Amino acid sequence: MKNRFQIIIALVLTLGASFIPLQAQTTTSPDAGFGIKGGLNFSNMYTEDVDDNNVLTSFNAGLYVSMPISDFLAIQPEFLFSRKGSKLMYDNIFAEGEAKFKLNYIEVPVLLKANVTPNFNIHVGPYVAYLIDAQVTNEADDGSFDFEENFDNDDFNKIDAGISAGIGFDFESIGIGARYNYGLTTVGKEREIGDGTYTFPDGKNSNISVYVALQLN
Repeated sequence: MKNRFQIIIALVLTLGASFIPLQAQTTTSPDAGFGIKGGLNFSNMYTEDVDDNNVLTSFNAGLYVSMPISDFLAIQPEFLFSRKGSKLMYDNIFAEGEAKFKLNYIEVPVLLKANVTPNFNIHVGPYVAYLIDAQVTNEADDGSFDFEENFDNDDFNKIDAGISAGIGFDFESIGIGARYNYGLTTVGKEREIGDGTYTFPDGKNSNISVYVALQLN
């Protein structure tokens, strides 16, 4: 996941830098504004280390409000639909296949946005998300092991919370950026399986998002 994030950041920086000469006379507005935004998610679940294995590609979309507190700083709350989750490849003596955990959240980050230059910003802050639906799909070679029949919405924690941090470029009414969400809560609930109690998925959300934003006022 770290390598993927570095590549995406490099692409966003390159794309943003290519716009700067064309927008040399443009500065971000100190007035409050709101708009819409959307883009791609590259999500995974982690236990200790975050890596590139089992990344699920999905999307995010929603609204944002920018509330400047100075020429340099602004508070930016957002209201987003964001699909996170992971892919799970399994290959053992019982079955071989792939399961996908698609977790649909209503997510509310509250970001402190620092305008490093008139066009370039960094932002960081907490987020909280509410799980509205969990979709589990399974493709097994012999059909003997089916995640779909064993998991439903009640097997996942409703609340996800964590830290968001990213970079962005603002050009008049259009912005682009990349962000990383580091979840701090476990996705799965404890379940009784056989003689023991287990948490599955025993992981936390890790999500890279890239977005395009359009200011409406």
